[in-house]
Amino acid sequence: MASKKGKLLITLVRSPVGCRPEHRGTVRALGLKKVGQTVEHRDEPAIRGMVQSINFLVKVEKSS
Repeated sequence: MASKKGKLLITLVRSPVGCRPEHRGTVRALGLKKVGQTVEHRDEPAIRGMVQSINFLVKVEKSS
């Protein structure tokens, strides 16, 4: 039985240069490489936690 969770569109809006190494690693783990790049991930607690830790670098939108 598949859950009907949505997707998150995550856009990198600020550069991680000058941030802590943990934050730079989280940006890379989400698949973001360039400012302005957008990736799509499933809306899961692990992804939400990663986004929460770098909320000052990204913009998050809900996708269906």
